[in-house]
Amino acid sequence: MRKRGKKSTFVDKTILEKVKMDEYRTFQGLGVALVTPFNPDGSVDCRSMSRLVEYQIARGVDFFVLNGSTGESSCVYKEDRAKIIDCVYEITGGRIPIVMGLGSNDTHRVMERIQGMDKSRVDGILSVVPYYNKPTQEGIYRHFKTFAEVCPLPIILYNIPGRTGVNMCSETTLRLAKQCPNIVGLKEAGNDMDIVSEVVNGLQRADFCVLSGDDGHALAHIERGAKGVISVIGNALPLTFGKMVHAAINGDWDTALAIESRLTNLNALLFREGNPSGIKTLLYQMMLINHNVLRMPLLPCTPMLQKEIGAEWKLLEQILEDAPVRQ
Repeated sequence: MRKRGKKSTFVDKTILEKVKMDEYRTFQGLGVALVTPFNPDGSVDCRSMSRLVEYQIARGVDFFVLNGSTGESSCVYKEDRAKIIDCVYEITGGRIPIVMGLGSNDTHRVMERIQGMDKSRVDGILSVVPYYNKPTQEGIYRHFKTFAEVCPLPIILYNIPGRTGVNMCSETTLRLAKQCPNIVGLKEAGNDMDIVSEVVNGLQRADFCVLSGDDGHALAHIERGAKGVISVIGNALPLTFGKMVHAAINGDWDTALAIESRLTNLNALLFREGNPSGIKTLLYQMMLINHNVLRMPLLPCTPMLQKEIGAEWKLLEQILEDAPVRQ
């Protein structure tokens, strides 16, 4: 481990150049955690992905996150990841920043993956807290510190204890923010609201931002200092949800709270049987993706829930501006 760390001299210069370029500033506002559409045979459906990305751009998304939990990263292979990046970049043309999910519970593996990855079309990395093996806070710190030393891109830490089985404490995040200039943000998806406040208030640098990783807690996180959201529901409602996020960031809480209230029922339905089953159901019903297919062990929503999501969307479709234009 220590021998690998000695290779960081050149990388650190690259990191400082990246930070000076202020690339991290693009990771604020509404980031959409894109689903990965699949064909019935399980292959990546680039036609649906392209349609979805065009829909997002037209409705003002600030940045994209690929290969996250919503993108079914645990069931996406190396060749799939390259295809997904190419497909999205072909539509964005570099206009919209792309963050790529890249994490592992094996520190050496995540280092090898970033070194072997084509980084030319990616603006940042979202890296999840090591899962399943439940490291200590010191273990989490050393994992990300080691990764940061070999990663030439800005890194957003991803704390989601409900999936990883371990919570990254605010002290660990602040320690990493102090020691690693290319760690530029935190996606917080836990239930402890104090973590956002503690990180925001404890930061000693202005170029680090906290992002909400939970649509249901987005406004609560922004109220405590978060600068945006990496959203699931934003796949389907980027215009409306983006309006809510930016209203809250700008202090227009009447608008933000009104939108939050309007979306409460749909948001609950989308997560009832897990993510991304709910959002893929909605996207299929909106005809934004061609097939409601997930890779096992994940499955589509039950028929009853699909009906409930469809009924709620029909109500919202009449009052929201997100509905796709029918050809």
